[in-house]
Amino acid sequence: MSSIKLSFLHKLTGWGRSLSKCLLLLICLLILGMQPSFAGINDDTYDGNMFVVYAGNGSLVPAKFTLAQSIAEHKPVVLAFYVDDSRDCKQYAIVISRFQEFYGKVAEIMPVSVDTIPAKKAYAPTEPGYYYTGSVPQVVVFNQSGEVVFNEKGQVPFEKVDDKLREVFDLLPRTESVQLKRRAFNEFSSELSK
Repeated sequence: MSSIKLSFLHKLTGWGRSLSKCLLLLICLLILGMQPSFAGINDDTYDGNMFVVYAGNGSLVPAKFTLAQSIAEHKPVVLAFYVDDSRDCKQYAIVISRFQEFYGKVAEIMPVSVDTIPAKKAYAPTEPGYYYTGSVPQVVVFNQSGEVVFNEKGQVPFEKVDDKLREVFDLLPRTESVQLKRRAFNEFSSELSK
């Protein structure tokens, strides 16, 4: 009787070992067969909010006020249209962050994800969709009167937008004023600002 019990347990243990070996082999094959999911600043892969990941500035999104509120309060506005999975927008995130660094207390810096613009036939001039031209990144600057004073597509240099903002705020031209230096606030953005 005891030999029958031992033989049954021995068979069960051998079957259990085979099953565990098959499971281990299957797990190893799955791990080795997985494609790595790498995203970076030089590709069009989504890897999270680009302002947090690449500019070290998650305070930009979502914007604190709407375009209509800012225009009603006679506050200058910098609209920046973007998508999180665009290489050009990822690379431009650091520039948009610089706008907030230098002008964030006196102007409204509003990054607008193109994916969040509702699809409509017509937009009011107080809606971001009214100014979107179909490509990203795009920067639109409004003065205190709510008039568009700058509207360009692509990776517009900080200095070009800064010149327009200096006009809006009646500041000295860059050639006649102290050069603004950027403080590095994380390792990644300090590398990009060089």
